[in-house]
Amino acid sequence: MIYVVEDDDNIRELIIYTLKNGGYKSKGFNKPSEFWLNMHDETPELILLDIMLPEEDGLSILKKIRKNHETKDIPVMMLTAKGSEYDKVIGLDYGADDYMPKPFGMMEFMARVKALLRRTESKTSKDEDVVIGNLIISNTKHLVIVDDEEINLTLKEFELLCLLANNIGIVFDRDRILSKIWGYSFDGESRTVDVHIRSLRQKLGSAGDIIETVRGIGYKISDKKQ
Repeated sequence: MIYVVEDDDNIRELIIYTLKNGGYKSKGFNKPSEFWLNMHDETPELILLDIMLPEEDGLSILKKIRKNHETKDIPVMMLTAKGSEYDKVIGLDYGADDYMPKPFGMMEFMARVKALLRRTESKTSKDEDVVIGNLIISNTKHLVIVDDEEINLTLKEFELLCLLANNIGIVFDRDRILSKIWGYSFDGESRTVDVHIRSLRQKLGSAGDIIETVRGIGYKISDKKQ
């Protein structure tokens, strides 16, 4: 089940129609209060969330989802008219897994939905913890610890960190990261990778410098950092 929280009737109905044609069950809500009532009855596999909503804005809803132990791992894709890099960073920092500024094409939209669900369903990686300096990554427990403190990462941030940490010394260009983490590649979307890297570095604090920028190519974690 996919929940669509969008107060624009035309957009919401188009999204639900597209999801139905793609074989996905979905429910649409034009008010946050209706969304919260249904969250008590059924936990969705994915939440598509607009920012500008009546009663309560999408970022506030996202914060509540991430703070609740029962809902914190549900993937959330933000659907919003706000497309600036600043707004993307805020959404990602609040825990969004992906971000689609309106207007968007339905083919790209479905590609991202499928990629996000696929990545969520196949979260399998190495069983052993990865230790790099003061950073500990537990793949099985989905935990990241820096200086004995747990760091709260979004699903995409965690997967991106694991990709780099499980391939020490290997440089990943932006297109390869998009393909492996998001499951797609679109022109101009390399900024999505840069925004996630920036957010990841900030959240890791003193361990953030383990992620190196290889100018003109992409990113890596150097074997010298271990």
